Amino acid sequence: MKFVGIIPARYASTRFPGKPLAMIGGMTMIERVYRRASQALDEVVVATDDKRIIDAVAAFGGTAVMTSAAHRSGTDRCLEAYDIVASDADVVINIQGDEPFIAPEQIATLMHCFDDTAVEIATLARPFDPALGFEALFDSNKPKVVMDTAMNALYFSRSIIPYVRNHPWQQWLEHQQFYTHIGLYGYRADTLRRIVALPQSPLELAESLEQLRWLQAGIKIRVALSGHQSVGIDTPADLEAAIALLKECDDLKA
Repeated sequence: MKFVGIIPARYASTRFPGKPLAMIGGMTMIERVYRRASQALDEVVVATDDKRIIDAVAAFGGTAVMTSAAHRSGTDRCLEAYDIVASDADVVINIQGDEPFIAPEQIATLMHCFDDTAVEIATLARPFDPALGFEALFDSNKPKVVMDTAMNALYFSRSIIPYVRNHPWQQWLEHQQFYTHIGLYGYRADTLRRIVALPQSPLELAESLEQLRWLQAGIKIRVALSGHQSVGIDTPADLEAAIALLKECDDLKA
């Protein structure tokens, strides 16, 4: 089975313009993501809508393609990039361009989901660490997921799921294992083409989570677990935290 990794990277982020070109430890964020993804994948492509990102990727020897600025999501951008490079990969791995410390092992875990021929889409989740506290669990920027016994997603939500009825909320972390979603996806190429053609669904619009469109259309999403603590960069403050983390952790420097 052949895989291709595609990294959607927009320049015009509302909360952090130019984010892919932000420097972390002497390297742009997009280069750091690209190099870590390349440790797990033979083919990696950056899909962007800005020449500055194209030039930055070319400068470190990577591959980048120019895609439309009108895409609704990174998933849509992935399909256009897949077509532009005329890839014959069976599975597309969608790697977030703002996860500079993505672990190659996380990508490998996602890829192994497709050993099961029934899997059309796969993603990752992390067991929530109770030491982080209820406030971190309540954070709507960290979607939660619940799975069935076959590890297929039942639902994703910005709210806390499940609701633990028989205990006050202060005790929920003592009585329930929660899971937070990691925004790394794999899609079979034909499934990617199918989901991009779907109209936005009511649940997607309510929660602003595109994966709910796929679930609402009846497509199963396999969930694999990862214990790696990835760091998403949404704001300049997140960038400062990532730079501080890099100084503390030698294993993140590569």
